Amino acid sequence: TLIRAAPPPLARIDRIEQTTLAGGLARGFTIITSVTGEIVGGEPAISPDTAVCPECLADILEPGNRHFRYPFTNCTNCGPRLSILRAIPYDRHNTSMVDFPMCTDCAREYHDPADRRFHAQPNACPSCGPRVRLIRPDGSLVSAESTDALADAWALLQRGEILAVKGLGGYQLACLGTNEAAVARLRRRKRRSDRPFALMAQDTEVVARYAQVSKEEELALKSPEAPIVILNAKRDHGLA
Repeated sequence: TLIRAAPPPLARIDRIEQTTLAGGLARGFTIITSVTGEIVGGEPAISPDTAVCPECLADILEPGNRHFRYPFTNCTNCGPRLSILRAIPYDRHNTSMVDFPMCTDCAREYHDPADRRFHAQPNACPSCGPRVRLIRPDGSLVSAESTDALADAWALLQRGEILAVKGLGGYQLACLGTNEAAVARLRRRKRRSDRPFALMAQDTEVVARYAQVSKEEELALKSPEAPIVILNAKRDHGLA
């Protein structure tokens, strides 16, 4: 009843089958370790990548939290899945996270059924997970620590520079949307004189400064899928 009424945020229930066992479970109930390449009960269903959830975002923004300002924070309700998968089933050793052994704290969360990071395969923190660094086009290092790299990257954007942000699916070119010279330079380099660029914003409150946002559009922006939403621009929006 509970799994029908309140499933996990990303769960999709295709069907529920119930069988009454005579005498109950004589040996108790166990979850056994999966075997690479072995799929039981039909085709595997791998969830797509999803945007950071409110709980993980709160961890990132909370000073003193061990995930504070750590951009790779995730849990079972959010984070990368398909993009990091190398084989099935979806277990950590079958993903690119196999190169990052979990620290004691992350391992404790991962093995605790009461924790929202229980079996979150990309679970990581600054002590054991991937790190952010900022490098120049020639490969030389600018900043090695996550906090410094993000602060330095923001300073470059404010100066009108164009950044190549390496993500799970390749590189994303970014510049400050209110800087006409930077946007024009990016358009020349991309040979994209007319087609619009996607805009990034901290939250829907920031989006509302530049565009009209209906309730339906706001729900789409805040959804786990975090799609690109086409909005009507406000007059004198100030974007390049």
